[in-house]
Amino acid sequence: MQRKKRDDVSYLADMLQFAREVLTFTAGRSRSDYDADLGLRRAVERATELIGEAASNVSESTINGHPEIPWRKIIAQRHVLIHGYGDVDDDLVWNLTRDEMPKLVAILESILREVERGE
Repeated sequence: MQRKKRDDVSYLADMLQFAREVLTFTAGRSRSDYDADLGLRRAVERATELIGEAASNVSESTINGHPEIPWRKIIAQRHVLIHGYGDVDDDLVWNLTRDEMPKLVAILESILREVERGE
């Protein structure tokens, strides 16, 4: 079976979906909940990995057109989670989840609304 080539809009939509999942997983949860719940930590880590994987497939033209997204940091975090799993910094992951993920969701929603309107 041949896989259909995906476009940047699909990858942006995936990033949005996974970022929303992170926010859903952590809604109403505290840092101590995060520390105590291995399943929660792994779910957040995996969704964050997937955000980075989708981001790594976005074209340079889209990346350059949206400097408001910290592309390199997102992709670098994916590499740390996958390849440096022994070095995962729970403080960093929690802070990204709490502080940066809502911003990423808002940016991606805005970009995708513009695409829908044909802007």
